[in-house]
Amino acid sequence: MAKEKILIVDDQYGIRILLNEVFQKEGYDTYQAASGFQALEILEQTPPDLVLLDMEIPGMDGIEILKRMKLVEPNIRVIIMTAYGELDMIQEAKDLGALTHFAKPFDIDEIRAAVKKHLPIRSN
Repeated sequence: MAKEKILIVDDQYGIRILLNEVFQKEGYDTYQAASGFQALEILEQTPPDLVLLDMEIPGMDGIEILKRMKLVEPNIRVIIMTAYGELDMIQEAKDLGALTHFAKPFDIDEIRAAVKKHLPIRSN
């Protein structure tokens, strides 16, 4: 049975690696993108069940990435990660359908709980 897929989109290598490790241990298949273009490429090739999306990415910000993802996959589930104080961006992302948000630095247990809530692992 196929595992649930999580796409991690963040330009910070350390954060991608951390989230990747945590969610692989939890039993998810993970994919990583360092840019919006990479994220959209992965979305088209291997549609994820959930996206962890950083809002501050050089080149194409999180809002733009989210808008483009919704065009490809209208029902895509997205949890956003943002630096403290980007309240207008958070609101815009929620208006676009983001499930919830986490301020960086985030508590890994909280983000793990949110992923489990929005993307429970199917048992065989």
